[in-house]
Amino acid sequence: MVGVAMDCGLACPPRLRSCPRDALSSSPIRLPSSRRRPCLPSSSFIKIRRSFPSLASDSGVASGVRCEAAGISTVRRESYELANVNWDSLGFGLVPTDYMYVSRCAGDGIFNQGKLEPFGNIELSPSAGVLNYGQGLFEGLKAYRKHDGSILLFRPEENAQRMIDGAERLCMPAPPADQFVEAVKETVLANKRWVPPAGKGSLYIRPLLLGSGPILGLAPAPEYVFLIYVSPVGNYFKEGLAPINLIVASDYHRATPGGTGNVKTIGNYASVLKAQAAAKNKGYSDVLYLDSVNNKYLEEVSSCNIFVVKGNKISTPATKGTILPGITRKSIIDVARVQGFEVEERLVAVEELLDADEVFCTGTAVVVSPVGSITYLGQRVQYKNNGVGEVSQQLYSALTSLQMGLTEDKLGWTLNLD
Repeated sequence: MVGVAMDCGLACPPRLRSCPRDALSSSPIRLPSSRRRPCLPSSSFIKIRRSFPSLASDSGVASGVRCEAAGISTVRRESYELANVNWDSLGFGLVPTDYMYVSRCAGDGIFNQGKLEPFGNIELSPSAGVLNYGQGLFEGLKAYRKHDGSILLFRPEENAQRMIDGAERLCMPAPPADQFVEAVKETVLANKRWVPPAGKGSLYIRPLLLGSGPILGLAPAPEYVFLIYVSPVGNYFKEGLAPINLIVASDYHRATPGGTGNVKTIGNYASVLKAQAAAKNKGYSDVLYLDSVNNKYLEEVSSCNIFVVKGNKISTPATKGTILPGITRKSIIDVARVQGFEVEERLVAVEELLDADEVFCTGTAVVVSPVGSITYLGQRVQYKNNGVGEVSQQLYSALTSLQMGLTEDKLGWTLNLD
């Protein structure tokens, strides 16, 4: 194996002009403040406190990383080695990596060029808009390693546009799509040793848009941070591609008309935690929510969209304000139509679950997850003898083959980084 040698885009304090990972983990680097003197002129910094237990051994860390102040466009990728991780045991949990991307926006609505910083904690004012009024969005996408060692991104421009749409709903500025995509690329390449080997998982990419500026009265924050961090992951559900078991919520709803169910705001996810925890305590994998008006039409699972299969017809709830327009959802609809299925986006009554041939979920984290059973008002419906249905398997294979570069991408959905 060979070591890493690259300009990482970090603005290092003078004592860290040559900075191995151990030095970075203990160096206090803070966001700019009138009371602090930045180590380099006109630079934005994040306060780092290395407080996460790493799942990787430092024995797999490259011995020489040169740090020089630079924008993200100056990062050079040379030789590297894979991180020392047990790739066969990856779950869907945080594995701290090397770098994160940070860009800031003041009152002009324009985000600065941004830079790569060591991964670590960030410092916020107690009166930050995101902490007091929930003014925050996040995205999720993945990078995959091909068998030739190159890395693929899957439809990052779709995530960029969804963040722009969500930011408009929450009265936030958003980075333009080209900056979003470029920042994702640079963050992945700076952490490329954490991209799992082909077939061993993926690198999950989490862009965040936060109201970081202090605000006391209810109003949009005066400043914003756009941040991206990454983590290698395996399957979201412990079952993997094996079927999951859902329960339909009867006392809780995920979203209401006129609310924010159709944007990826942080508040949408806190509200499902109680129902999800109760379901998992009873042995279910997750919760399926119904609409809040009639309490009879399917909406989505806590973190993924849902599809119902009957014969050659695949139905999924239409995205009309209360349902997140999932990028995997959109991709599966297109793939299914190419393969000859009839796909309907419409109101899907909960009773249709009782007569379905198959049910499956889609999302960035889960990709395609077959449903083995759904319990509704005490009645349990089982699909395919709790096995993986043919349609679920077919669509999963078709989509993941595209994402991993195993089949030719005739749709132009993938972006090759190497």
